[in-house]
Amino acid sequence: MLKKINQLKFYWETTDPFIFCVHHNDLYPSGNDIMGPDPALLKGRSPGNDFTPKDGWRMYHGHRIPGFPVHPHRGFETVTLVRAGFIDHSDSLGAAGRYGNGDVQWMTAGAGIQHCEMFPMINTDSDNHVELFQIWLNLPARNKMVDPHFDMLWADTIPEKDHKDENGALTRLKVVAGNIDGAAAPPPAPNSWAADPSNEVGIFTILMEPGAKYVIPPASEKVVRTIYYFRGDRVTIGGEELAGGHSAQATSHEPLAIINGKEESEMLVLQAIPIGEPAVQYGPFVMNSEEEIRQAFVDYRATEFGGWPWPERDNVHPRNSGRFAKHADGRIEER
Repeated sequence: MLKKINQLKFYWETTDPFIFCVHHNDLYPSGNDIMGPDPALLKGRSPGNDFTPKDGWRMYHGHRIPGFPVHPHRGFETVTLVRAGFIDHSDSLGAAGRYGNGDVQWMTAGAGIQHCEMFPMINTDSDNHVELFQIWLNLPARNKMVDPHFDMLWADTIPEKDHKDENGALTRLKVVAGNIDGAAAPPPAPNSWAADPSNEVGIFTILMEPGAKYVIPPASEKVVRTIYYFRGDRVTIGGEELAGGHSAQATSHEPLAIINGKEESEMLVLQAIPIGEPAVQYGPFVMNSEEEIRQAFVDYRATEFGGWPWPERDNVHPRNSGRFAKHADGRIEER
């Protein structure tokens, strides 16, 4: 059974435990000396609040470099899947990183953290394409005030599972969370709702060649499964047709057959057993009550969740930096 939800735009409708999902897809031009666009290209825009895809790209909250300068979070997690380009991370704990081209960052905001997420335009002699999904995953009440934390799921650690149908047409799964069709994702952040396999959290993408057929295995009846069909013309899911650029909720407790149309297609699937607790969101904070939201603002004003140890609010790393993660405890991962 398929329940069509809405047409995909920029922010996508989600269900518990997923709070939010956004699809960034920006065709940035070549970068200047500070890894931003030529200032002449900012004419007619609203730097600091530029969400109109003029010329195929946005500055978002960036003034000089596209992205999201320092801002706070509390009470949930961000899962950032970067399909193209790079993200520069800096946070109030002194942690930092550059990741992209298939990497995923899983960050638990917990009791509170400030971070910035900038999109450095590294290439000076060619375009800078950035495409990513950012998913906000709620935390249960017992974990909302855990210590902040992030893990890197580097591209070469994220499993892919290929399936060929009876006609040889390929379907490829990339599994970021959960265990789908025998492909088990790397462990999520330790305090995540996804850390308990009984919650059946699944985050995965499906790439299908024209005419390919694939069956998503069943989960339990309590699982809510949402399919975001973000690239392609049309597919048939559970016997019902879904046009490209739309989303739908699908039956989870029985096998779900997908038959692709005449164009290559891609889908993002989010599924999980809901947390089932009250969720109150105000901007960057997600708690269980209005009182907890008010306390989050009080705490942020008093502590700034550790302050800001970086020279710029839109901090980026040197152009020649590779992919790396520097954690708050000083541990460094390099790719």
